[in-house]
Amino acid sequence: MRTQASAKHHPHDDAPDTAEAFRKLATLPPGQQRDTLREEIVEAWLPMAERLAGRFRSRGESYEDLRQVAALGLVKAVDRYDPELGNAFESYAVPTVTGEIKRHFRDHMWTLHVPRRVQDLRNRVRFASQDLSQTISGRRPTVAEIAEHARMSEEDVLTGLEALESFTALSLDAELPGSEDGYSLSDALGSPDPALDTVIDREAVKPRLQALPERERAILYMRFFGDMTQSSIADELGISQMHVSRLISRCCNRLRDQVMHDVA
Repeated sequence: MRTQASAKHHPHDDAPDTAEAFRKLATLPPGQQRDTLREEIVEAWLPMAERLAGRFRSRGESYEDLRQVAALGLVKAVDRYDPELGNAFESYAVPTVTGEIKRHFRDHMWTLHVPRRVQDLRNRVRFASQDLSQTISGRRPTVAEIAEHARMSEEDVLTGLEALESFTALSLDAELPGSEDGYSLSDALGSPDPALDTVIDREAVKPRLQALPERERAILYMRFFGDMTQSSIADELGISQMHVSRLISRCCNRLRDQVMHDVA
């Protein structure tokens, strides 16, 4: 930014001296002059925001998207910074921008919602694994080694390791590792069992069957469980086939009405 205050710089090139510009910004009323000065301050600090975004480049998000998120965090920091508190803008902006980037990963990069605690465990396990990989060659660090290095319990390490593998969801159409015939995850999923509906129907009608008169209960048992014909049932009970037919129809209608009433 082209202000007299920006002529001075901190040891880092991306940390310009904008203290005077911020003091002036705080005194300006809303309008074009204030907006222009605000934009100049944001532009002066953009290299710092982009440097912070670069720290997260290896986490599965494009650098361009990270730059945009970091820029958004920088704008928030500029708008919320109060120079009267006496703290340097950099000490306020760095955690603000970093927090915005981390919030982006937490809210937008996980395919499924994962509790904040699990996300924190994932990060601790990842950093510990990276540190140990520099001293251990030829193998991955064990759960016990990660737990000792990160000062975590082995149970928390296992949770963090599971979260490392759960950052994105696997497509149901994705071919399974080692499959040579196009076998996908969807091929391994089960399908609804029609027999479950039968179980539900039987359990629903069971108390109503028990409440039927003994003869009607016997007729239904012989017809639907004994697989007997109406003529055979009539001969067994010494009644006419027409009478058996009427009893079966009447019982079935009554049971259906009672069960439907129970559901409603």
